[in-house]
Amino acid sequence: MQLVFATNNLNKLKEVQRLIPDNIKLLSLEDIGCLEDVPETQSTIEGNAIQKAEYIKTKYGYDCFADDTGLEVDALNGEPGVYSARYAGEQRNSEDNIQKLLHELEDHTNRQAQFKTVIALELNGSQHTFTGICKGEITKSKSGNEGFGYDPVFKAEGYDKTFAEISLEEKNRIGHRGKAVNQLVNFLNSIG
Repeated sequence: MQLVFATNNLNKLKEVQRLIPDNIKLLSLEDIGCLEDVPETQSTIEGNAIQKAEYIKTKYGYDCFADDTGLEVDALNGEPGVYSARYAGEQRNSEDNIQKLLHELEDHTNRQAQFKTVIALELNGSQHTFTGICKGEITKSKSGNEGFGYDPVFKAEGYDKTFAEISLEEKNRIGHRGKAVNQLVNFLNSIG
């Protein structure tokens, strides 16, 4: 089986490739000649994942899956959420996003947050979604050099290190994207 993973984010591609079994050939958007930005104009994480998967299936004809991920912070009423990548502006700069988040939380004692990933799968004319959630908290300062995005300021429940301080294998085991991808893999394995 071959599937397109509808992302231009090489970090996401690397994370997901390590989780997909060898019997599934994973193609990137570059592999299928999709060089344009895939639309993400929905108001929810689920909506964006579905929109991206439908776009690739409709325009390129490949069975595919797409994900969208957001960081939802309790004290900020779920922000940045669907706008996580663009929280500090359209330049999509992780450092700017982290600085804005830490600034917004300066006066809050509640630092509870969760990462949420939704994967939308377009396969054989059907659509399926899978959701992974990792609960945790936002730290007061950055720590660690691994990972990407908000990883240097997110500590999962039960951990004393940020996502940027643990290995990719550990992050995949406990993290939101790993949980959603495992559901996807289990589904694919169940249909043979």
